[in-house]
Amino acid sequence: MSYIKPEQIIDSMIQTGTIKSQLSIKRLLLRGVLAGALLGVATTLAYQTAVQTKINMAGALIFPVGFVMIVLLGLELVTGNFALLPLSVLERKTKVLHMLRNWSWVFVGNMVGAILYGLLYYIAITKFGHVKDDPITAMIIKAAETKTVGYKSFGFDGFVTVFVKSMLCNWMVCLGAVMAMTSQSTGGKIAAMWLPIITFFGQGFEHSVVNMFVIPTGMLMGAKVSFADWWLWNQIPVTLGNLVGGLLFTGLALYFSHKRAVPTPPVEEQHVAKSTSNM
Repeated sequence: MSYIKPEQIIDSMIQTGTIKSQLSIKRLLLRGVLAGALLGVATTLAYQTAVQTKINMAGALIFPVGFVMIVLLGLELVTGNFALLPLSVLERKTKVLHMLRNWSWVFVGNMVGAILYGLLYYIAITKFGHVKDDPITAMIIKAAETKTVGYKSFGFDGFVTVFVKSMLCNWMVCLGAVMAMTSQSTGGKIAAMWLPIITFFGQGFEHSVVNMFVIPTGMLMGAKVSFADWWLWNQIPVTLGNLVGGLLFTGLALYFSHKRAVPTPPVEEQHVAKSTSNM
């Protein structure tokens, strides 16, 4: 059977968080850069699909390709790590300092990768600044302004809104990372993680790494957004909201609802034990 039960998934989440906490800074940065860039690639593909079909939900159906590549390649996305590493801390498999080190360096890597792809995409889509009337360019500019000054225009209510939308977002994103653990087959993993990622992107929730691409790229293309608008009205509250949503709604919620007293050995070890007992 390729399906893995929730109790075993919790064990996998703890083990995965422990492994991630032990990675070197070099690996965290490299994997973070690649993940940030791939999420940017997925975002532009989703925007292109929405523009071509004139159906925004069509873009949401395509967007999970980036997340799939990130998970299957074992790359580092800070939003997913918000749910996994705290469980390793709870189980005393790693230290708080190691968790914070992972979050910090992966955040930096994701930022570098997203901005780097944004620069490359700007060159590709605008012919190095010569073409500025492309519909995808207009869509990115509009998204960048909506995600920043759009919230700013509502004052405190806008701040609360962006925070809540980021909580809801990372609830789904972290579920995507966990759902990938529900199957042993590649096809099963892809199908499982596709579902929650469509859910977040299709409803316009706020993801900090996606915004690391959208907002600075939109600013480069001419969006009327300042550096302060980017960080105060999006990047900071969205990152904090992603942390709260992923930790509470996915990490801790699943941990306390399915964690058992004695961890079950990995599936491979169970097969070995069963074969030995039948000899």
